[in-house]
Amino acid sequence: MDSGSACNKESTDMVRTGMKIILMVVLVGYVMLWIVMPTNTYQQKWRPNMQIHINSTFFGLQGATLLVYFFPILFVAVLGCVYLHLGRRSNHCNFESNSRKHLLATWKNPMVVKGPLGIVSGIELAFLIMFVALLIWSLSTYLRNSFATITPQLTAESGERQWEAKMERAALSLGLVGNICLTFLFFPVARGSSVLPLFGLTSEGSIKYHIWLGHMVMAFFTAHGLCYIIYWAATNQISEMLKWAKAEISNVAGELSLLAGLGLWTTTFTRIRRKMFELFFYTHHLYILFMIFFLLHVSISFSCIMLPGFYLFLVDRFLRFLQSRQRVRVISTRILPCETLEINFSKSPGLSYNPTSVLFINVPSISKLQWHPFTITSNSNLEPGMLSVVIKSEGSWSKKLYQMLSSPSSIDHLEVSVEGPYGPSSTDFLRHDTLVMVSGGSGITPFISVIRELIFASTTYKCKTPQVILICSFKNSSDLTRLDLLLPISGTPSTISSIQLKIEAYVTREKEPSINNLKLLRTIWFKTHPTDAPVSAILGPKSWLWLGAIISSSFIIFLIIIGLITRYYIFPIDHNTWKVFSYSFRSFLNMLVICICIAMTASAAVFWNKKKNVREANQIQNIEGSTPSRSPGSRLYDAERELESLPHQSLVQATNVHYGERPDLKRILFDCKGSSIGVLVCGPKQMRQETAAICSSGLADNLHFESISFSW
Repeated sequence: MDSGSACNKESTDMVRTGMKIILMVVLVGYVMLWIVMPTNTYQQKWRPNMQIHINSTFFGLQGATLLVYFFPILFVAVLGCVYLHLGRRSNHCNFESNSRKHLLATWKNPMVVKGPLGIVSGIELAFLIMFVALLIWSLSTYLRNSFATITPQLTAESGERQWEAKMERAALSLGLVGNICLTFLFFPVARGSSVLPLFGLTSEGSIKYHIWLGHMVMAFFTAHGLCYIIYWAATNQISEMLKWAKAEISNVAGELSLLAGLGLWTTTFTRIRRKMFELFFYTHHLYILFMIFFLLHVSISFSCIMLPGFYLFLVDRFLRFLQSRQRVRVISTRILPCETLEINFSKSPGLSYNPTSVLFINVPSISKLQWHPFTITSNSNLEPGMLSVVIKSEGSWSKKLYQMLSSPSSIDHLEVSVEGPYGPSSTDFLRHDTLVMVSGGSGITPFISVIRELIFASTTYKCKTPQVILICSFKNSSDLTRLDLLLPISGTPSTISSIQLKIEAYVTREKEPSINNLKLLRTIWFKTHPTDAPVSAILGPKSWLWLGAIISSSFIIFLIIIGLITRYYIFPIDHNTWKVFSYSFRSFLNMLVICICIAMTASAAVFWNKKKNVREANQIQNIEGSTPSRSPGSRLYDAERELESLPHQSLVQATNVHYGERPDLKRILFDCKGSSIGVLVCGPKQMRQETAAICSSGLADNLHFESISFSW
């Protein structure tokens, strides 16, 4: 690295450090706000003072919540986009292990291995405990303060008994606490958001947080609804269930929101979700009704507290919608003997992604609604013009796809839409002396991209890469052909020898190599279609900057439009009393303007970047068009080669195959030498738990379990 590059990197690191400090200050302040929110000091002093000073004819009471709750999160998201953009200028050769022991090393290892929460690290457990403590603190404070106002004189005047008055206060408090959970519910599912990468998280790895929060939301809101129904029934006000007040809370909208949520919630439990995934998938779209009626249920001033996360989700969801409208170009498919497909897409050279990234795929001829995530096995640097995913024929959707492509009379063109890629913003998990990757069955696919990343770094930059030990378990010897995918199509036998790779393969259901396992691997080439385009980043190479521009510009336009609507339409009717103009209609106007602003700015950004993508697509198509076609009919068949039960000859020296046994993970991991050993696992639940338990046992200080999720 020359002095100029070193100076630029140092300047960039300083700027990023300053940004990180600002982000931490804002986030700490945001958390402190939630802590003081239930107190009388905030409710009776701070909030009224803020509303007096911020109240205007343009925003009314909504202005205070926009400034205090909405703005900080969007500020973090926008500044985070710039921070992540600057972080992309990292050196590919940064694989050196950091042997210094830091305070978080122990906390990153699993603390909980078995149970309903799954595998939970010490950091995750600490944050979960703090969040639950916040909920308990908020609920107890709300109840204590509200119960203190219930006196015998008050209940005598209202004609209520004391327990009835407490029931009403408890119902309101449960709703307020449920709103805390709802505030954070959508952050984990905003796949392309900048907030998760700031914490070193991916959307895939954060799905469990969404599940936890979802259960909390529905538990609190269900209790909220039931308490109100009991209160109305006890006080002979059951007709309140049919009330849709104009300038008050709408009970009917709240009930409809709760019913939609309950319909969604019932299918999310593990047994139902696994046995009837399609039912779970389709009923999950009830979140649209849940959110619509929730926003109509309460005032928009209160909704602004939880809206930031939903706002970022809407931005991400609309960008995904725009990307999914484009059909992508499928180059070829490799059909392996073990009922596995490798689908190769044409890729824009400007699209880059990190190892273990995920691509969502939709095949309209199978289902127009179903999207399935698959780990990308290709390397964006090693294979600049191609993106590959591996699909095992297991579920109903993948079986239909396998049958479609492997049958003799199949199609010559495959229509596919994609969303993504989505993946980690950094590859810190590669910075160990040794990498031990434990896989079971199709769980080997995430590690293919890791090995190809190491091959690229070793061959291109001559970097010192970690030693790699790949432990893979397969049911049958035909599954060993998946090891051939470790080599890219463009690779040569010598590329795999550029890294220190040792493969321990276990065939559990066969005691010896199968002599009848001689099968053909076929590479099938598809015809190109003029409307198909290479897989490309929806916002181009500078996607983080474009995302920040969309978030900031859409919010500014929203403030301008809603300010004008409030000043010249709502204010002349209501005069900021919030007692005349309909709550529901005000919420409807706000959400309509938000959706329009997001659609306008996101569409403009995508259209601007699409011009460049079209030029690249034409160049790629011209190159592909110059490739001679050998297809007399519907498809091109590459030279079919025979595959025995062992992988390609270039991998044989690195591979030890064990028949009729399972890996002794404890012995293998404890035998690993080195000061820092990163352990990654992808496979059945029992394998993940066993590996996590070994790493967290404390018997080996050099084992570091990397909490990278490979399961949606």
